[in-house]
Amino acid sequence: MEQRAHFSKKLEDLKVKVLRMAALSESAVHKAIRAYLENDADLAEEVIVGDDVINEMEDEIDNFSLELLALDQPMAIDLRTIVGAQRITVNLERLGDEAVNLAHRAIFLSTRPPLPHNPKMESLASISKLMLSDSLKSYVDEDVNLAGQVCRMDDKADDLNISILRQFVSEMVSESRIVERGVHAIIGARHLERIADLATNVAESVVFVVEGTSMKHSCKG
Repeated sequence: MEQRAHFSKKLEDLKVKVLRMAALSESAVHKAIRAYLENDADLAEEVIVGDDVINEMEDEIDNFSLELLALDQPMAIDLRTIVGAQRITVNLERLGDEAVNLAHRAIFLSTRPPLPHNPKMESLASISKLMLSDSLKSYVDEDVNLAGQVCRMDDKADDLNISILRQFVSEMVSESRIVERGVHAIIGARHLERIADLATNVAESVVFVVEGTSMKHSCKG
């Protein structure tokens, strides 16, 4: 009984570590989006500098998880908890990378005249942030219904990304002076859409942990 209590404490410690990393990744995403939408180079630099901490946390969680797997040989729900935490951590690190990528776009665009206001870009940014927030909440609460909602939102993010691409291509054809900025804006939209994809991956992992069901590649179905 004492051994079980000790192992349960380790699982709690693992979840706390994942949530700490999640907070850093989510903060990086929010800062990067703000920097991108507001052409704030200083804020973008903060995101880039802070990415090392996220990477270090991934290594820490990975080592902790491997130790649990090797020494405690967990089964069933405990095994899924550890494997799910590893999957989520990988996606949190990738979210940090996407925040850095978006920050680089922000720094470049801050050196050029601003592009016209684009409501679709703001909508894509909003839905990406919402999906990330809800996916992390579903992990905290072990809420598969909320995880499913995140999955279903991904189609909207995909559609917005395609719409933004078409809009900028059309504008670049008619106005050659915005081509360079337009290309960077299209890449920025792709990073936002990728954030939504990674949030979906987190949601898939929540379903795996709670129900033991693999939703990989079929979460939206």
